[in-house]
Amino acid sequence: MKILVTYNIPRESFAKLGKEHTITMPEGEYFTTEELIKLVPDYDVILGIFTRTIDNAVIEAGKKLKIISNFGVGYNNIDIKFARSKGIAVCNTPKAVCFPTAEMAMGLMLSAARRITECDRRVRVEKESMWGVMKNLGFTLEGRTLGIIGMGNIGKTVAKLAEAFRMNVIYYNRRSTVEGYEKVDLDTLLKRSDFVSIHTPLTDETRHMIGKREIELMKPTAILVNTARGAVINEKELAICLQNKTIAGAALDVFEDEPHITEILYGLDNVILAPHNATGTIDTRIATGQEAVDNILNFFNGTPTNVVNE
Repeated sequence: MKILVTYNIPRESFAKLGKEHTITMPEGEYFTTEELIKLVPDYDVILGIFTRTIDNAVIEAGKKLKIISNFGVGYNNIDIKFARSKGIAVCNTPKAVCFPTAEMAMGLMLSAARRITECDRRVRVEKESMWGVMKNLGFTLEGRTLGIIGMGNIGKTVAKLAEAFRMNVIYYNRRSTVEGYEKVDLDTLLKRSDFVSIHTPLTDETRHMIGKREIELMKPTAILVNTARGAVINEKELAICLQNKTIAGAALDVFEDEPHITEILYGLDNVILAPHNATGTIDTRIATGQEAVDNILNFFNGTPTNVVNE
């Protein structure tokens, strides 16, 4: 089996592969699309990464290609229907990224509520003048209502963590119901929540699901958190709403046109910006690679796992 790895991920991820598997990795950070098109005709497998598009030209060139195992839970970087039309399975890695992403969502929430990153920036400049019992006031998570959009594995993990902070959890899901939490429609969630945390995949249905209309439904004291996909939010409309203080703030790990960020956001104190780093720990990177490798081995053993285009 020949495996083409599109990005330079930790070598520890490949420990289960034997000498019968040929692995090709980039010498630099990643293979370009042009390089992939040249290489892929000889390969059975692509192990891709969520930040790099595997476009249809690459898939078309993969004459021997049987599976694309994506490093990450999101797979909007691949046209999964086109891949299926070519008989190619696409898999993702939902388990390895679940807790780290939920952990990041809670970290962003706490940082925004307690103004941690804002105060860190300001104290370096304002120094002693920052001190004061009635200055820099935020608010606690305890007793606040968290609205979760998308109650999949990550959303449910966020809900569990939020309970430890004594938060009240409500959620919006398009389909399934999750026991133990109150399910509401999207508008109701936006109106009632002190925090809104997004955990939905990016699809045609969810693209720009949060825009000016939705933000204006939120409390003026509310905080919007996104660790899912940037384009679920209309970023330009959010930036203007934050500039106008329509809501208290936002904490964003993902953006519409990464690595580009809407320029207005850089100058605002009421937004936290992170470079798509929710799964950014070495342990998670290794575990995600291992899950991607497991998907490959399971596929060829006849017990496919995490196939998203069956």
